Amino acid sequence: MLKAVFNTVVVKPQEEEEITYGSIVVPDLGKEKGLRGTIVSVGPGYYSATGTFVKTTLEVGQKVILPPIGPVKVEEDGQEYWSIAENQVIAIIE
Repeated sequence: MLKAVFNTVVVKPQEEEEITYGSIVVPDLGKEKGLRGTIVSVGPGYYSATGTFVKTTLEVGQKVILPPIGPVKVEEDGQEYWSIAENQVIAIIE
């Protein structure tokens, strides 16, 4: 199991859905989309330059959108995960 440290979050990717018309699969070329997934681990936070502890605000179980460039891809037990700093998460899906 992966455990996030500092102000990072570990996200399990959401399965991508293919768009089809009849039996034709429509490629998703040229579309800039965020990566969607569910948070599985959250770091406790970090110390700022002034020494103040800043707690992480995201929570395990939240569905989020990440930027297409930025997350670090990690494999653990045959499963793919992404790790990214909390302040780089684009949005929470409610």
